[in-house]
Amino acid sequence: MTAKANPRNHRNNPYILDGLAVQVHHSAAGTIWRFRTEAAAILAATAGYLALHKVLSLLLAAVVLAVVVAVLMVVPWSRRFVTRRAWCVLSRHRIQRVFYETRMHTRSGRLSLVLRIHPTEVGERAVIWCRAGICFEDLEAHTGELAAACYAREARVEKSKGRAQLVVVNIVRRDTLAAHHVVASGLASRMRNPGDTTPNAA
Repeated sequence: MTAKANPRNHRNNPYILDGLAVQVHHSAAGTIWRFRTEAAAILAATAGYLALHKVLSLLLAAVVLAVVVAVLMVVPWSRRFVTRRAWCVLSRHRIQRVFYETRMHTRSGRLSLVLRIHPTEVGERAVIWCRAGICFEDLEAHTGELAAACYAREARVEKSKGRAQLVVVNIVRRDTLAAHHVVASGLASRMRNPGDTTPNAA
């Protein structure tokens, strides 16, 4: 007769791999993975600075690097590229934070994965890999929290046609169909001042 497994014994823990994943998530390796984009940008800037420093002085290398960054933020297409990618990075962190704050995670604390996020015409589009125990309906019930966390107008959730564990979250920041320039009507001012016969300026 075999002895009954003791749930307090870590050797009998059915969630030992989940527990290990949580430890990695809270470790330095997990932090580096979550901030991999920022770390890559810092490493690229540092490598560029060191490469310039080999042929230029310390101050001149810093000036050249600052000019390159300024040009990237002045040229329209490069500014849009950098801004949209920055919003993608921010949205990825905020989506994961919503998963944690609304308890959309496994019993061991594992969060769903943001497999991919890219900019769209109205905001960002993120592909989520749901962990076991989390489904499309869970994310659909928290679209308000997702929109508020990402500083957006709204969040829309779509179900994948081929895989139930894949959910698409659309972060909507702007309305591309809205008028960019609204011309004020002079009728309202005339109704307020019926005695004013001065023609409006063209």
